[in-house]
Amino acid sequence: MPTLLITGANRGLGFNLLKLYDQDGWTIHACCRNPDSAIDLKAVADASGGRVTLHALDVEDPSTIANLKNTLGDTPIDMLINMAGYLGEKALTEPEGLQPFGVTDFDIMEKAYRINCIGPLRVCEALVENVAASQKQIIINVSSIVGSIGADDFGNFYMYRPSKAALNAVTHAMALNLKDRGITAIPFHPGFTKTDMGGPTADIEIEESVTGIKAVLDKVTIADTGRYLTWEGGELPW
Repeated sequence: MPTLLITGANRGLGFNLLKLYDQDGWTIHACCRNPDSAIDLKAVADASGGRVTLHALDVEDPSTIANLKNTLGDTPIDMLINMAGYLGEKALTEPEGLQPFGVTDFDIMEKAYRINCIGPLRVCEALVENVAASQKQIIINVSSIVGSIGADDFGNFYMYRPSKAALNAVTHAMALNLKDRGITAIPFHPGFTKTDMGGPTADIEIEESVTGIKAVLDKVTIADTGRYLTWEGGELPW
């Protein structure tokens, strides 16, 4: 069976998407900052018969990325999903949660860049040979609709939005540079979902999102590389 590596695997979209691939019998490397405290994720791993392995990974910490690479060695990774993300310190429902102009916390903005853009790029560079050694050779960098400049009719999110636009640019460049190696690289919008990050006023339930995500990813080929895809199978403008 194919092999999946996913970051941010302990909750929200990462955890629920992982469960779908577990049901399909994939070998899974599940990465999160504190596996020992990820009770639900540990339960999935314990029930998997060894197919699901947990790894400590903090995408802000390059040493943990290096440790992950050393642990994996030359293990092929059919699909690498960079799911770990950071919105900021306030929920969307709280005052200043939409990060309007004039109140930008630049420390939070820098943290968003480190987690949402720099971290995924570090993971991709560390594990690109593992992806290249697989059959499917797919990299999915989970972005957001707010990373689209062409679709922006709302503004705000001054700390978060640029980090996802930067991730889109990084992923588009990877698609160009890795295509000749047969590697597919895609920035992906998972929908505005009722997770801890999206909050209770979001548009869709987690199950709807991950079911849609998997349906799209199951059909991805090298012809899709560099496309800015959505959980519904559509495509966003840059």
